[in-house]
Amino acid sequence: MLARSAIFRLLAVAPLCALCACATNAASKEEVGALRAELRTLRESQSRLLERLERMEAHAAVERARDSSTSKPAAMVKVTAPEQGEPLSATPELSVVKLKPRYEPAPKLPTQVAVLEPESDQMEMYISAVPDAAPPASGGATMVASREEADPADQADPDVLDADYEKSVSMLRTGNVEGGVERLRRFSEENPRHPRADNALYFSGLGQMGLNEFKAAAKTFERLIATYPAGDAVLDGMLRLAECRMRLNQAADARALYTRVVTQFPGTAAATQAEQRLAALRQ
Repeated sequence: MLARSAIFRLLAVAPLCALCACATNAASKEEVGALRAELRTLRESQSRLLERLERMEAHAAVERARDSSTSKPAAMVKVTAPEQGEPLSATPELSVVKLKPRYEPAPKLPTQVAVLEPESDQMEMYISAVPDAAPPASGGATMVASREEADPADQADPDVLDADYEKSVSMLRTGNVEGGVERLRRFSEENPRHPRADNALYFSGLGQMGLNEFKAAAKTFERLIATYPAGDAVLDGMLRLAECRMRLNQAADARALYTRVVTQFPGTAAATQAEQRLAALRQ
């Protein structure tokens, strides 16, 4: 009976031992898996630390190279290849070499200019005619009087001259054509430098055309064109001169004047009128 009870006890204890053994094996497997995961985590952390260390070393090398380049103005990089088996560093060592610019003097330029005397024919254009010698004056008052007589336009009051011009033109408009023509002719002769001297000649020529004095008017317009070629009345004066030529049966001269206006002053109102009159002459 005792043996049988012992056997029963052993049979009851055996499953418990098996369960303990299984529990021990399961616990050891879990511990091994946890250790492996921790090891893997440590390896990944170590690799990240190594990469960070390499970056820090490369950054430090760049900073050293930058400090050395700023301390010296110019540098020449000299890189040596590593020997076989030697580990390649993150940044090669840099040797600083100062470069000096080559001094080249500027080319010499000729500064001497040859001076040439102008031709005598050209000098005549810049030399004004010398008036005939006059007897010496006895006093300063006589000299001043002679200057006033020589050029009265310079001494005249501009307002007085402008009023005289306007009055002469108004005489033409009010019917006193002969008086206006005479006053305008005298105004242009006595004040050739006045800004309205060319206009005085132009209006005097118009007055002569109104009096049917086409020959005298043609001479007046010819004087206007010759004396004031840059005046504002020269284009209208050329057109009026061509009209006088037509009235004097000088159609060829009128045609030449119209052609001159068209060719020398294209695009102006006078040129347009000249083209129209040329077309009328061709018909």
